[in-house]
Amino acid sequence: MQKIARASWLAWIVIVGALAATFSLGFYLGGEQLPAEDKITNVVGKNVGQPEAVDFSPFWQAWNVLNEKYVADNGNSSTTKKVTDQDRVWGAIAGMTSSLGDPYTNFLPPEQKKKFDEEISGNFSGVGMEIGIKDKILTVIAPLPNSPAKRVGVLAGDKILKIGNTLTNNLSADEAVNLIRGPEGTTVALTLSREGKDGPFDITIKREVITIPTIDTKELPDGIYVIRLYNFSAVSPNLFREALRKFIESKKDKLIIDLRGNPGGFLDAAVDMASWFLPAGKSVVVEKHGGKVEDKVYRSSGYDVFNDDLKMVILVDRGSASASEILAGALSEYGKATLVGEKTFGKGSVQELIPISGNSSIKVTIAKWYTPKGHSISLSGLKPDVEVVMTADDIKAGKDP
Repeated sequence: MQKIARASWLAWIVIVGALAATFSLGFYLGGEQLPAEDKITNVVGKNVGQPEAVDFSPFWQAWNVLNEKYVADNGNSSTTKKVTDQDRVWGAIAGMTSSLGDPYTNFLPPEQKKKFDEEISGNFSGVGMEIGIKDKILTVIAPLPNSPAKRVGVLAGDKILKIGNTLTNNLSADEAVNLIRGPEGTTVALTLSREGKDGPFDITIKREVITIPTIDTKELPDGIYVIRLYNFSAVSPNLFREALRKFIESKKDKLIIDLRGNPGGFLDAAVDMASWFLPAGKSVVVEKHGGKVEDKVYRSSGYDVFNDDLKMVILVDRGSASASEILAGALSEYGKATLVGEKTFGKGSVQELIPISGNSSIKVTIAKWYTPKGHSISLSGLKPDVEVVMTADDIKAGKDP
């Protein structure tokens, strides 16, 4: 299983939640009209997976009160959604995960899980930006290159205050993605705030089918070669190796790895890329599980093809997250590269994802990432050695400082 180091709602792999499984397994049993608790018990057995010290009676009391007392205000709208018993089970699991206060631990009911699968496959329609929760605020991690969001001027670090008429202060990243995405050709209105800009402002973005690029290369004067990496996908290691081969053939001695706006991807890809610059066995990143299981150290494979004559800079900004921070942090701390740009996003937690029941899934934060010198990526991100800020005016003028 490959671990995904990504900052947005995609950044997930696999874990099981016994409590969630208890609530969601086989909620409907052959059409029998049984109490909800009996329907679950008939499928999973009495108290299976239930912690002995937890009193579940308040849950069932609340369930029965809602059954007996609640009157829906359905009005005359033909679009009003009928809430089923199964919907309430999904809501209970979602409430349980949100009670942890971790923006990266979420429940995906069937509809959200379907959208997740579509995005993982790379075929989806939207505005083309990665989003996440930063300091409890819905934040743009990075607009994708040549995306609708990029073209209308969305910047990494923009705060999303409203999606249409919906305030985002109580939305998870998953819920926000569901509101922002939609059919190709339709539009979505966003209310944003931006550091250095007076007050919130509104933009409207037309949705398109999004194609996610992986890597670009170019040669600059003065012996400089640039590798621009947009994500850490399954194919990134091979493309990165080919880019390094071209760099060597160019006879240039200065390398820029541009990770600005790169939200991450596969952890193994970041470790493999670091291995081109580090001796075998050197720590690339440490995965700490808070004492629940043994910490895991991901180490360089030791390709180590460059000598000390290589002059390397890694460009980072507020949109550089997760796997980007892993690669940049390791190469910086071993003195292989100078970090230039802005402070990174700070997404150093590990999520795992597993199917629960009825095409639903749950993702859970199970570890934190630390750099080889023990710096927590989650706490503060990475601070560049040389700070260079790109402003909205720079972008408008087509200038890259």
